[in-house]
Amino acid sequence: MSFIEEIRQPKFSFAEFKQIIKQKSVKKSVKSLSYIYLQWLKAIARKRKAQVKAIALSSLKPNTETVVKGEITPTHRGIVRLEAVSFLRPDPFNVFNAVKTISQPQSLLVLPRRYQLPAINLPGSRMSQSGSVSLASSVGDSEEFVSLRDYRPGDPLRRIHWKSWAKTGQPVVREEQSEYFVRQALILDTFQPESESTILEEAISIAASFACDFHTQESLLDLMFVGLQSYCFTSGRGLGSSEQMLEVLAGVQACQDKTFDYLTAAVIEKLSALSGCICIFITWDKEREKLVHKLQQFNIPLLILLLAETEQEYGQINVENLHILPLNQIQESLLLLRLNSN
Repeated sequence: MSFIEEIRQPKFSFAEFKQIIKQKSVKKSVKSLSYIYLQWLKAIARKRKAQVKAIALSSLKPNTETVVKGEITPTHRGIVRLEAVSFLRPDPFNVFNAVKTISQPQSLLVLPRRYQLPAINLPGSRMSQSGSVSLASSVGDSEEFVSLRDYRPGDPLRRIHWKSWAKTGQPVVREEQSEYFVRQALILDTFQPESESTILEEAISIAASFACDFHTQESLLDLMFVGLQSYCFTSGRGLGSSEQMLEVLAGVQACQDKTFDYLTAAVIEKLSALSGCICIFITWDKEREKLVHKLQQFNIPLLILLLAETEQEYGQINVENLHILPLNQIQESLLLLRLNSN
């Protein structure tokens, strides 16, 4: 007798099926039924996100209990939908199994793979942050407390310090100032015609590595990418954790129906508050070069990581702090990262 976890069987739309058989790995003339079937199996494995295997059960005596430890091997990032558990009992000749399935819906999240990173400190000055770090837990602007002083005509009522007024008998107000601290942007390029690709998966893994290694005790990190819409997730100083950012990255999908301008507009909107940017690109063209030049015009320190099949794919790109990461040498290339400073 054996026990196995049942993963929900994935479903595909007709558009997804057409995308599967349009893979670029072989010529059209070789796209036989066996090739299409192989691509179909790979697509199913990607959507299942994990593999399970049957666990043999020892014989049980009546009215007894036993503990079974199952195994699930993650294969792709994302949500694994567990649907049920099944008990398999073979017939005396081991020809077939009698199956008893018990519905037990559960799910687990497979986080992106991460790489080891060297110590990288982007230069950049502290910037004034409208709303301060308290914007996550309060409504309206919040500033850093400085001191108490006597009330002056025209001071807003919301700044009155009621406890001090009760003690002194005279109106007292709080003096505050805007907070200044470091805010870095982690810009992730998700624009590609295919729904799945190795280069996008590696880009997400690199973003996850920076999200975990980034020290957010005294700074903020904005993860910016485009999926169904433009997204910006912030971590650091009580606004979010690296674990939450990893959960976000686990669900990132390729953007196939929008142009790179959507991401450029989202970044430009936050330029005045940014101290530095880490850009992770999956290709290089005029639109991405335009974004880099725009950030340079604002004197924002940059670290640009460009993924490529080979180091020579794009030739010589004359952009400071741009590093090409070959797909077969990503870990080695990341450990060699250095920043040029003026």
